[in-house]
Amino acid sequence: MNNFYHTILINIHRIVYYIVKTRIWMMHPERHSLRQRYGIARQMVSKMNRSAGYLTLVDGLDKLPRSGGYMFYPNHQGKYDVPGIISTLEDPVSFVMDDDKAKMTLVSEFLMLVDGKSLNLHDIRQNIRLFREMADEIVTKDRRFILFPEGGYKENNRNIVEKFKPGSFKVAQMAKCPIVPVALVDSYKVYNSPHRGPVTTYVYYLDPIYYDEYKGMKTPEIAAMVENRIKDRIRQHLEENRGSSD
Repeated sequence: MNNFYHTILINIHRIVYYIVKTRIWMMHPERHSLRQRYGIARQMVSKMNRSAGYLTLVDGLDKLPRSGGYMFYPNHQGKYDVPGIISTLEDPVSFVMDDDKAKMTLVSEFLMLVDGKSLNLHDIRQNIRLFREMADEIVTKDRRFILFPEGGYKENNRNIVEKFKPGSFKVAQMAKCPIVPVALVDSYKVYNSPHRGPVTTYVYYLDPIYYDEYKGMKTPEIAAMVENRIKDRIRQHLEENRGSSD
């Protein structure tokens, strides 16, 4: 039994509790602030992590913009990426995911708690509408979103970063907001590898890229810049911890 099914099995009672609690709360979402709902999401992640022995270490929190909304652009390794990031951030952050996966039980409840977004990867017009909606919320509501420029992920990806899709960066362009590159290391080991047992993962928040720095660039140039910075940080981590991330 791999880590994913093991975690589900030993937390089935918690999963049922949080599914029921979320559905009751979301019958009247106006009664619970985003911060309150986000607190429940973090509580869920924390309890499931402790039960299975997953630990996420973070570096670079001091680099995050102190005010306003912005975009997080991480590499994508698997199902644990969003929970791993959320475990490091006390203030609400949301995320964007594929519409089909967003309908899965527990995933849909988690998405609702953090006021997340789902997009149809095959509907370009819907994507543009969603990006405009996100950009508006970043500007007017100081929202923060996680969007994975790789699109999907490969099983057991061993910290390999695939090519970033330029279209992902249209949200930041529309909002003229800071871009925060995020380097994830060993996140794939939690739920998307043959690994069994406790795992330590790493979240590195890199220096924000403000609008003045990228306003004259096209999306493929922005994508390449963010991708390379993330690759460099992952490479640095692997060199410093050679042997421990195999």
